[in-house]
Amino acid sequence: MKFFKKNRKDKNKVVEEEEGAGLYQPPNAQVEMKKYQTKYAEPGFANNPTAKPGDGREAYDVENVRNTKNYDNIEGSYAQMKEDDPDYLAINGEPVYVVKQKRGYLSILFSITQTVVLIGMMIQCNVAPLKINPMVGPYPDALSYWGAKNAYNIIIDKEYWRLFSPILLHAGVFHLLCNVSVQLDTGAFFEREWGSIIWLLVYLGSAASGSILSVIVSPNSIGVGSSGSVCGLFGAKIAEALCRCKENTKTEMKALSYAILCEQFASTLCSVILILVFSFIPFVDWAAHVGGLLGGFLVGMFIFSLRIKTMKWKIGMAIVSLLINLIFFGVGLSYMFNQSRGEVAEEMGDVCEYYKQFYEDYECRCRMDDADVDG
Repeated sequence: MKFFKKNRKDKNKVVEEEEGAGLYQPPNAQVEMKKYQTKYAEPGFANNPTAKPGDGREAYDVENVRNTKNYDNIEGSYAQMKEDDPDYLAINGEPVYVVKQKRGYLSILFSITQTVVLIGMMIQCNVAPLKINPMVGPYPDALSYWGAKNAYNIIIDKEYWRLFSPILLHAGVFHLLCNVSVQLDTGAFFEREWGSIIWLLVYLGSAASGSILSVIVSPNSIGVGSSGSVCGLFGAKIAEALCRCKENTKTEMKALSYAILCEQFASTLCSVILILVFSFIPFVDWAAHVGGLLGGFLVGMFIFSLRIKTMKWKIGMAIVSLLINLIFFGVGLSYMFNQSRGEVAEEMGDVCEYYKQFYEDYECRCRMDDADVDG
């Protein structure tokens, strides 16, 4: 299966370049597809007289093919397009699934940042015993000092940035590996499909909704991790499938895109069910998962409703989804600041002393001395 980045220059002309870094082959796709090793195509490679098959690059000058219709000039391959479907592209007779960008740049950036932050916490604050942190990571108070979800700091101290900062933190190595593996695989592919801007809006919106619900449900606990945002990406994919469920499939390219979307919808539902099941085991913040999933779904409904082809459905869905988003986030924030305030324990203002109540040998490795604060 090949992936191409599409750059639309005007209404009647499409330039597509071959994509690299990854394969996607739905297990039960309705369109027969073969596996291909994808490589990034250098523009003009096909017209290079010195190019030879097997020299390490496989490339197709698609713009030249569209203009000359001389498919046999493509070195070692056959590129096919159709005038009645400007998005259609086939290589060696196999349909191509077009994505928006070459890589999931933000997925990679966030994953690297999350890894560096965890290493920094473990170096500065040491690694807690397994009976305190079974994820192999720092002490819980270190997580709070570095920006974890702490209801006391958010509501009482008005540190609102903590609604987003937990996505950069992880409880330990195992926690990080689980989230980053999904983020770099499925999350990065979604980013290639949607584009980085839409991906970021869903990611941050899910982070906020996950933190809000977590504060409401578990006001006296520390919460970290990007799992709420990852769940939000799945929620947005479900929203995209619903917005595109009546999509036209008369052309081969649209049929391929719709078949892949159906497979993604089925696999996403399975992933969501598994995540929700494992969300209720100890040391996992199920509220952040559920909140992130709901937030991502609602943000995705608004974004992808704008892509509906039928104008009356586009306007109607956009207005309804926008109102639901405003109600969801508005009610959540209102309840968090008004109702949850009285449920927050005063001890959460000093996380180190709070955890000392539960562990006799608890050490406050990251706590700032009063002298340091005053100075």
